[in-house]
Amino acid sequence: MNPTMTRLAEEEHPSKAFGWAARDSTGVLSPFKFSRRATGEKDVAFKVLYCGICHSDLHMAKNEWGMSVYPLVPGHEIVGEVTEVGSKVQKFNVGDRVGVGCVVGSCHSCDSCKNNLENYCPKSVLTYGAEYHDGSITYGGYSDTMVADEHFIVRIPDNLPLDVAAPLLCAGITVYSPLRYYGLDKPGLHVGVVGLGGLGHVAVKFAKAMGAKVTVISTSPSKKKEALENLGADSFLVSRDQDQLQGASGTLDGIIDTVSAQHPLFPLLGLLKSHGKLVLVGAPEKPLELPVFPLLQGRKVVGGSMTGGMKETQEMIDFAAKHNVKPDIEVIAMEYVNTAMERLLKADVKYRFVIDIGNTLKATTS
Repeated sequence: MNPTMTRLAEEEHPSKAFGWAARDSTGVLSPFKFSRRATGEKDVAFKVLYCGICHSDLHMAKNEWGMSVYPLVPGHEIVGEVTEVGSKVQKFNVGDRVGVGCVVGSCHSCDSCKNNLENYCPKSVLTYGAEYHDGSITYGGYSDTMVADEHFIVRIPDNLPLDVAAPLLCAGITVYSPLRYYGLDKPGLHVGVVGLGGLGHVAVKFAKAMGAKVTVISTSPSKKKEALENLGADSFLVSRDQDQLQGASGTLDGIIDTVSAQHPLFPLLGLLKSHGKLVLVGAPEKPLELPVFPLLQGRKVVGGSMTGGMKETQEMIDFAAKHNVKPDIEVIAMEYVNTAMERLLKADVKYRFVIDIGNTLKATTS
């Protein structure tokens, strides 16, 4: 560690912070002053410059999953610049470009943690709305500052703009991880992507960068031009068109299903080759019906995946920088956030909102 690049944390008291929070299940966000913990010996503090808006932020703000704690500061696609490091921090210096994703704590001792899968730790701590090790409630990235253990900090490569890097910390790793784990990252494979939203459009870009042939599967015929011309998909299927589905039967090695609404799995299983894999990364509120015969006829697999561990998240960010994988974003001011949430509810965004925290938060809270 270069001592000239480091300012040790000497304060014993929490630092003042401000952001926007939901106070109740209406989900309406408004300016909110709070405290961040003092930067501990293994902590990294950073100035938040951008924060992506994830669909889960909307669910949490409205307590639609029944687990929200108010006041709630959302945001787990957080990027910025390091302002302070603890005395035992080894990987980061003041001025580094960094990010925090969905998890800020884990037990470090279970099988998942030992295998770099902190996201599956039974004691993992979510970036916001969860109880931290010290008993405090975590606050997310719709705020001016962030403090996290260095283990849960990722480095953002210099050639990756911070605003487009933000959505990679949730949307990006959520689709990158299953492509890797389920072996769908090999050149020449044929991968389907169901749904062309915040997750789906990034899945198309990662799969293409990995060398796969990509087919987008959507209920909306109007998205065909976007999928083929702007995102680089090789083909497009309308999931309600039986003739199209029949023509593509048995052609896909795997499918990444990003849809969080109720939808039938039977047509998707028919698109898979023998030994094909249907991987669910969306989270429908109600159980989906799983037909068994299509699984038996071809030894097919239905699996799931949720974000990724810290080692893989860093790998994903580095891959994105190397292969120029950039989410399509709409940058907004902090004061626009409630309108953005309303638009998100109607899927009126291509494809990820990113809040310009660094330039707009202070103006709305002064």
